[in-house]
This record gives sequence, C-alpha cells and structure tokens, in this order.
Amino acid sequence: MIELSATGYLWIKALHVIAVIAWMAGLLYLPRLYVYHADVALDSQAADRFKVMERRLLRAIMNPAMIAALIFGGLMLANLGGDEWRSGWLHVKLLCVAGLIGLHMLLARWRHDLEIGRNVRTARTYRIVNEIPAVLMAIIVVMVIVRPF
Repeated sequence: MIELSATGYLWIKALHVIAVIAWMAGLLYLPRLYVYHADVALDSQAADRFKVMERRLLRAIMNPAMIAALIFGGLMLANLGGDEWRSGWLHVKLLCVAGLIGLHMLLARWRHDLEIGRNVRTARTYRIVNEIPAVLMAIIVVMVIVRPF
C-alpha cells in the first residue's frame, strides 16, 4: 500500500478519468468504423481511408489512453486499505476492466485482419460488439459510484 496525499490522489483520479474517457471513446468508435469498413470493397479508396483511421485511432489514442488509465487506476488501487480489497463492487469493477482490456486486444486483432484484407466478420458482428463497451462501462460506473455490495 502506498499513501498518497489528498491532493495527489485527486490529481491521479482526474488523470485516470481523463484517460478512461479517451479510451472509452475509442472502444465505442472503433467497432463502428469496422461496421463501415466491412461494407466497402477491399481494394477501394474508402477501405484504404478506413485502414488509416482505424490504425491512428488504435495507436495514437486508444493504446496510450488504456495504458494511462491502467497506470493511474493502479496507483489508486495501491492506495486502498485492506478492507476495501474485500469489497464486492471492486471485484466486479476489476472484472469489467479485464473485459475492456480483452475487448481492446480483440479489436486490435480485428484491425489487423481488416488491414491485410482478411476480414471474415460481417458488419452485423461489429454492430453487436459495439454494444459491449457501453455495457461494461455502465456496470463499472454503477460499481464505483453506488457501491452496491
């Protein structure tokens, strides 16, 4: 356990929230780009444009935001007392965060498939996956704010 000053903790929390917002924006937008990408011809100008947009979103925004969110979140976790580690809400939140990390990695693999023209998924699949980050985000927010258990 580390002990952060009250001001230090608030700065870390603010940076965590900023990073999470950027990461979530990417997790919500990238599958939507895949929906549109899946509906265009492989060798079209539109496909090339989507490849650039997807790569830049993942590498320039999502990856750094996820890393920052995990670092600042980890610092806040290191500041928790022993009793808080036994709270059910924290376990559910961390499980959902693991789900977001897994989804991030899946979306990165799918981007690679689209990049090399090996997409085997339909636009409908991407539409369904597009809902997952919103559901996980809602659960995380309820766990952190309401702390139901």
